Amino acid sequence: MDATTIGAILAFAGVLSGSVVAYLGKRGENALTGYTNLTGTLQKERDRLDAKVTELHKELAEQSSLRAADQAEITRLRGIIISLGGQP
Repeated sequence: MDATTIGAILAFAGVLSGSVVAYLGKRGENALTGYTNLTGTLQKERDRLDAKVTELHKELAEQSSLRAADQAEITRLRGIIISLGGQP
């Protein structure tokens, strides 16, 4: 084999290896983009659920305060019943 043939074979090997590297790089880029999109979606979902949990905690606190007010009213009414001579 002469130098021209060896040069052509080496050039072909270089082009082939460059193509493989480009292909694998593009696959990695696509995978990274997919993971980035997934991460963004998960963060949005997490934020939405955090807002929902916060709203539920507010509603629970409101219900708790209403229950405390009801218990106080029941206690007051029982006191009135007892003072009037009745059985609570």
